[in-house]
Amino acid sequence: MVFFQLQRTVPLSPDDAWRRLTEWSRHGDVVPLTHVAVLTPAPTREGTVFEARSGLGPFTFADRMEVTVWQPPSDEGPGRCRLEKRGRVVLGWAEIEVRPGPGGRTRVLWREELRMRFLPSFLDPLVRTTARSVFGRAVNRLLRGR
Repeated sequence: MVFFQLQRTVPLSPDDAWRRLTEWSRHGDVVPLTHVAVLTPAPTREGTVFEARSGLGPFTFADRMEVTVWQPPSDEGPGRCRLEKRGRVVLGWAEIEVRPGPGGRTRVLWREELRMRFLPSFLDPLVRTTARSVFGRAVNRLLRGR
């Protein structure tokens, strides 16, 4: 299993950063070869389930996730979302946190622990590097609104 985290400070309000990062269907627009489908009715809440299907042709796998913590940002504290990954291939969790930062900006923290079933642990460094790169670009694009 690998762990990585990403930190960003962006010129957005916490509410705007939260909205951009938790619009699940948009994740498919910013992660290559991925389509995201929300499987439960809106709005997002604890218990929301969605699936990211990644790959090409017969080499496709589903990353099924469930929202287990849903705390949008408020005057009382930062926004926090936890996703449990429950797919046949991808397991683990991801946490997104947004909080006010310096100069009216917002700090974003994305933490993730993931395991690719069927991959031997000696490939963990490659999985970590690849995941940091893919998710780093995705977070940047989501926060830019693209």
